[in-house]
Amino acid sequence: MSEILGVVVLARNGDRTAYYQDPSTYSYSATETTALGEADSHQLGALLRSTYFSSSSPSFIKGISSEIVDNNEVKVRVKAGGEGTVVFDSAIALLQGLFPPNPKNKIVLANETTVIAPLGGYQYVPVETVEPGNDRSLESWTDCPAFQQHVAEFHASDAFKTKAKEAAGFYASVKDFVFGRPTTLENSIFDFVNTQLTHNKTYAHRLPPTFVEQARGYADWHEAGVFSDDQINGIGNIAGRTVLHAIISSLERIAFNGDPLQFLLIQTTYQPFISLLHQFEVIKDHPQLNAIPDYSSALAIELRRGPPPESRDFIRLKFKNGTAGAWEVLHVFGHHADIPVTEFIYRAENAAITSNKEWRQVCSGKSVGLLEAATGNDIQSAFAGAFAFVLLLGLFAVSKMIKNSRAKARASRVRLEGGENVPVVVVEKTRYV
Repeated sequence: MSEILGVVVLARNGDRTAYYQDPSTYSYSATETTALGEADSHQLGALLRSTYFSSSSPSFIKGISSEIVDNNEVKVRVKAGGEGTVVFDSAIALLQGLFPPNPKNKIVLANETTVIAPLGGYQYVPVETVEPGNDRSLESWTDCPAFQQHVAEFHASDAFKTKAKEAAGFYASVKDFVFGRPTTLENSIFDFVNTQLTHNKTYAHRLPPTFVEQARGYADWHEAGVFSDDQINGIGNIAGRTVLHAIISSLERIAFNGDPLQFLLIQTTYQPFISLLHQFEVIKDHPQLNAIPDYSSALAIELRRGPPPESRDFIRLKFKNGTAGAWEVLHVFGHHADIPVTEFIYRAENAAITSNKEWRQVCSGKSVGLLEAATGNDIQSAFAGAFAFVLLLGLFAVSKMIKNSRAKARASRVRLEGGENVPVVVVEKTRYV
């Protein structure tokens, strides 16, 4: 039986209040976490613990600290930006389930006093928030002209026009239940309908049967079309392409015996799930996954050591859609078993976007020059510095010219024998502005 060396987990945020995204630019509205979302994320964390951190589990990560978190072995990255507060809250709730309070989380002081961490040994796990203003790896689809062009082309496609015609009857009938919101295929109403159905008792009693299922079906079709591409390195897969770099580099670290990393959690939103499942060619065998994953879904990428005499490492992909159901093993890139990690990296790494500079190149469709790469403040500072330098250089040149002219004037004078009356020349001060 193969043993697990480490795992990379992508987790979707939990339930939240209604959330709106612009259908063209995917700019977003504010939203807030709900107690249901926090409970679901905590449940997911407890499941991950029983799966990967319990020594009695067949999927136990070999050698990992199971009771008290070792911050060298565990790394957590959390998406900021759109749904940022919700994603952060979901990460904290998940970590509370993954590393619950433990009375062993204590310290003995010099005076032999034992101090247990608050709340019965609460475990504080460091979290790295990924701000899109500094790092585009977890929100690469906003402020990206090439992606906006991709969305516009999708909305203008024959497939979209056909689907919009098919959906016209439903959108006409649902108008009374969305209270003035746009009822077109571009504007997904599922988020609003689903939120009201979950949290508004009066609304839940009034909404006709099948309405939420129809809204979900059209939203799934739309988002799967937006966040996917026929090519693994296509612009439609940009949500997966930027997160791929963290996945691959972490798998390489886990595979290296000298690196302590064994578990990476990436807490994010739904977009990378859609792209990655397309990039890994999973949708071909699992068309039902060509959709928005449910709240608190998880995608686990396990690095496994093959059973003896096999000495190679392999990748196994597992998916859990929401809090219901069990893990489902998915085979990637057309394999019908675990894929060697070397092949996985070879087939995926060329699609990965590894830096903000590369992201700008992909989004602009051209190379990024020095001025394009700089921010507005950088450019203003550069021009201010250049202006000051030119001004100082001009003052120096003028001063040099005056000094030279005075020297020439003194040299041209003819000194006579005997006393000489030297006229006093009054020079007015010159002020340089």
